[in-house]
Amino acid sequence: MSATNRFHQVANDALVMISENLNPGAKLALVIYTPGNPELDIVLKDSSLEVDEVVNTLRRRGGLSLDGDNGYKRGVCDVIVGALASGKQDSNPPPEGHWGHRFWDIGRAEGELQEQLVHALRLARKELDACQRVIHYAGGFDPAYVNDAQAALKVADAVLLKTPA
Repeated sequence: MSATNRFHQVANDALVMISENLNPGAKLALVIYTPGNPELDIVLKDSSLEVDEVVNTLRRRGGLSLDGDNGYKRGVCDVIVGALASGKQDSNPPPEGHWGHRFWDIGRAEGELQEQLVHALRLARKELDACQRVIHYAGGFDPAYVNDAQAALKVADAVLLKTPA
């Protein structure tokens, strides 16, 4: 028997003895990790163990924090950011029922709002420009109004340049 197999057998026997002394309904897991060598990681657990509950227990009692840095949380955040971006672009929705769909919906709502705002800005810019032309051709209006309106048109043009037509 290899050293690894022997370790698994001894650890399993020890876990069985420990589990016999736990509170009714309690579950048991043993995690052994070697930093920098994930191929050496060992996880021994009850067959009915809920791994989400293990994470919750580590959060409550083991100092696991949302502020800590680990690959799992980075991966979750990457999925959220991707779902938000895809939703904003109205592309690549997650499968129905997937937890990321909520973030896709948020991104889609933001994309729709941006489209509406851009449309409203284009319309306001067009109407302000038409008013400016009438004022220019009619003459005799307060130049401050014309100057302020021209400045507003420049702001609108700058924003519209950043958005697709």
